[in-house]
Amino acid sequence: YWAILSTRIEMPALGKLGETNLSHLERKDWETLRQAMGNQRLLGLDYYSGGHLTHGYRNNVSARMFDAYTYSVNRDTKLLDYDEIEKMAMEIKPLILLAGYSAYPRLIDFKRMRDIADKCGAVFMVDMAHFAGLVAGGVFTGNYNPVAHAQVVTTTTHKTLRGPRGGMVLCTKEFQEAMEKGCPLVIGGPLPHIMASKAVSFTEAAQPGFKTYAKKIVENAKALAEALVREGNELSTGGTDNHLMLIDVRKYNITGRQAESALRECGVTLNRNSLPFDPNGPWYTSGLRAGTPAVTTLGMGKPEMAEIAAIITLVLKNITAEISKKDNAPSKAKYRIAEAAKSEATKRVHTLLDKYPVYPELDLEFLKKEFAK
Repeated sequence: YWAILSTRIEMPALGKLGETNLSHLERKDWETLRQAMGNQRLLGLDYYSGGHLTHGYRNNVSARMFDAYTYSVNRDTKLLDYDEIEKMAMEIKPLILLAGYSAYPRLIDFKRMRDIADKCGAVFMVDMAHFAGLVAGGVFTGNYNPVAHAQVVTTTTHKTLRGPRGGMVLCTKEFQEAMEKGCPLVIGGPLPHIMASKAVSFTEAAQPGFKTYAKKIVENAKALAEALVREGNELSTGGTDNHLMLIDVRKYNITGRQAESALRECGVTLNRNSLPFDPNGPWYTSGLRAGTPAVTTLGMGKPEMAEIAAIITLVLKNITAEISKKDNAPSKAKYRIAEAAKSEATKRVHTLLDKYPVYPELDLEFLKKEFAK
């Protein structure tokens, strides 16, 4: 964000004033520039439609830095409506048109989004934190590869890219100078060991085996989504084209928070997640977000996706919301899970993990014996 503001707003303003250094500005000119920097418009994907908090969510600093607007998915299809996004962009005229997601299960046409950005005069920025590994692995190509179309691309390195906790920014030459000043003007304290870890992860991502991994992630995601639907679950948009999916739990008369907690009790780690136009809000939610990168890394395939879907469904069917003694209404947080279902689900999870251990090279029994004394 800072590099775009600096390049598109700060530097042209300094040029008009005949200056090259902010420190030389009179107080009045500095205040005018400061207000201009803080009133630029950002148009990003709405949080409830799968956008990230940093894409203009009002409680996030991004909505303090910008005059933030959001576009949503279509209420009926739950898909992005590019014609509607273009209409909004032409009306709002944002400095930045932002694409990317943390919970959108379909592909984004980044070429179409770049065309919209060019038409309204915006900088096209993409947050590919969640799907960078699918880009590096060659699964997202053509119109669906953001690097080929965006002017600025940001990503974490620890999700599908499978590297250390950290980040990376790619940009066109226009923003290079400002981007290279990001440290120390925006961030500081570079961590050499993390930099080295990133280099290792990028090297791994360039290997042929990483392409197999990335392709398998999507294959497993589609298999898991199809299995969940066969088990009677409802998914937002009906399935997935990437590594994640959203399970609508309202048919079980529970919230996402209750489902998340009950599944965790059984050894299944998912997170509660808002659905588009979610009546339960961002805290309790009506959905669960599931993804396949971790289980793919463990070596699981389509048969295991079917088993995971069956375990998830077993748990969901056996959760009951507790009734509040205060108002006799179902709780959105407290719940009960049938002990028999919990026992069976936990046993099946352990069976899977025994077959696909997280660290197969470690002798866990030996470690327990030697260190858990």
